[in-house]
Amino acid sequence: MNSNGNVFAIGEMSRRTGVNVETVRYYEKIGLMPKPNRSEGGNRLYNDEQLQRLFFIKRCRGIGFSQSEIRALLAMVDHEDVTCAEVHSITTAHVADIRQKIKDLRKLERVLTHMADECSRGDVPECPIIEALFDPETQSGV
Repeated sequence: MNSNGNVFAIGEMSRRTGVNVETVRYYEKIGLMPKPNRSEGGNRLYNDEQLQRLFFIKRCRGIGFSQSEIRALLAMVDHEDVTCAEVHSITTAHVADIRQKIKDLRKLERVLTHMADECSRGDVPECPIIEALFDPETQSGV
């Protein structure tokens, strides 16, 4: 199967990587993971290369890369056509997305803080937070 012959069942892949078994199957379904060989009983059998690939995918997901970004990185690796410039381009685009999300989260924080500051925390039925959530003008601010 591979150069050193290590073979792993899906449960072992899950245990070693911390990736849920169902997630491993999902990655196969969407093509991030290649279809593994099967035992005579039909069980999935993975090799060291597939284990490394699953670690790679998990790490990419952990730092927020999208499935399409991971697919692009893996395509370069799979075709041995990877260049540092291409990886840099994907990474800098990802950093720009993260910066935009941070900006959006800061705006959201300001809006929610303002709404909370308007609350008297009293026992009256009127609640400025609920009112603000129903107000179309307030919603456009987020």
